[in-house]
Amino acid sequence: MPRPFRLRARGDLSEDARLIEALLFLYPATLLAFGLAIEGFDLGAVARGLAVIVREPDTLINDYVAHAGLGAPFVNAGLCSLAAFALIRALGAVVSGPAIAAVLTIAGFALFGKNVYNIWPGMIGIWLFSRLVRRPFAEFLIVALFGTALSPLVSEVTFGLGLPPALGLVLGPAAGMLAGFCLPSLAKHLLQLHQGYNLYNIGLTAGLVGTAVMSLFRAFGIKVDGGGAWSTGNREVYLPFLLGLFGSMIAFGLAMGPSIRSGLRGILSSSGRLVSDFVRSYGIGPTLVNMGLVGLVGSAYILAVGGDWNGPTIGGLFTMVGFAAFGKHPLNIAPVMAGVAATALVSTYSPAAQGPILAALFGTTLAPLAGRFGPLAGFAAGALHLTVVSNVGYLHGGLNLYNNGFSGGLVAAILVPLFEALRERRRHGR
Repeated sequence: MPRPFRLRARGDLSEDARLIEALLFLYPATLLAFGLAIEGFDLGAVARGLAVIVREPDTLINDYVAHAGLGAPFVNAGLCSLAAFALIRALGAVVSGPAIAAVLTIAGFALFGKNVYNIWPGMIGIWLFSRLVRRPFAEFLIVALFGTALSPLVSEVTFGLGLPPALGLVLGPAAGMLAGFCLPSLAKHLLQLHQGYNLYNIGLTAGLVGTAVMSLFRAFGIKVDGGGAWSTGNREVYLPFLLGLFGSMIAFGLAMGPSIRSGLRGILSSSGRLVSDFVRSYGIGPTLVNMGLVGLVGSAYILAVGGDWNGPTIGGLFTMVGFAAFGKHPLNIAPVMAGVAATALVSTYSPAAQGPILAALFGTTLAPLAGRFGPLAGFAAGALHLTVVSNVGYLHGGLNLYNNGFSGGLVAAILVPLFEALRERRRHGR
């Protein structure tokens, strides 16, 4: 017998499964409705915008708002995240912190790099891997969803290399499937490198795969010239919607009970180190409140530095909010963001420039460092992250959308042994 739907949560994952699934459907559907409303529910205009999005090269940074207008990117985000949710439901996967993070990350990057065409081949490649190792695809589902980081490879081979259309439509998906096939085994191995202190572990994995692919391209003189689009302004259109979205998360969470206060205290005291599933540990109510708060913190940062409201920056907000169910909270992201901002102020960068503002938002992948070793460690991680992330993009040529995850893995691999050594020295009073 299916359990009746109710708004008030009980704090148990199995008891609240229908409620959590309903919410995970609601927010992608809201993005879809918002995009349609901006386009005046003109389906012809939406279709034309989606066609532009699908055909555009998607190497970093390719802001869909700059190419397709204000509404179509949100329709794309709604469709891609709803597809991810449907896949989760079809496979009977548990909807908890990792699933929420994956769906909202797809929604965010569907504003600047993922689309209804290029997200599928990589997931098919991971399905093929599951068949090879004779394991259920559901075991690799979260890797498959996050593995859409390499979606630009599909678009670039299909549309960006000047191949005959028919050949591009064969080789593009084939390249995506091959890249996806490599991800599961690599992701498991690379987790040991940063010991769970880089929340975007697939970003590190995809960065290495993207580096290998780009090295092959360069060896054979294949040029990848996509990306470079960045729209400006848009605050009056997007900010009220985003504030309403994040505010609704807080309101829903507070309305659910029980034990919101104690659950939120538990979240705020967590280091966030992988695997920190806030939904499973503290319930959906406190997790929703945390998600809304993290969204507001990110929005306040963009306002404070005078940043633009476009596909990449809003994608950063959605990713932060998604991972607020899986490791991030206001206390462990703030030091990292402060480290990025301070370094941008005293260096050749500007806090509102493309790279630094995305480093501040996506660089919260290193939040567990602040959660585990303290605010000063988080500040140092953010400072180093800005300098590293500004340079590693060349390696994969923008084929890895999770460039900050790639950088975060390297930064964590450098800093964690140092911080552990200092912690051990302090513990023994030396």
